Amino acid sequence: MDINILTVFILAIFVGIEIITKVPPTLHTPLMSGSNAISGIAIVGAIVSTKIGGHYGTWLGLASVIFATVNVVGGFMVTDRMLKMFKKK
Repeated sequence: MDINILTVFILAIFVGIEIITKVPPTLHTPLMSGSNAISGIAIVGAIVSTKIGGHYGTWLGLASVIFATVNVVGGFMVTDRMLKMFKKK
């Protein structure tokens, strides 16, 4: 693995953690909706990789579809629960 790729990956982890921890609670629902859209794009990319990849690409694409789908479903469940907190009874 190239050291530049590893450096960018580690920096992205730290920047992501810093950004997410600074988000106020009122913005969590829109942020979750945005991340669900990104995960939806990841699902499309994973489906494409199952077709154009070789033997390993098919299995990795399948795993990617499963993990991204779990992420989208969980995100929508959390978003729905948070939106119910703001509804008047």
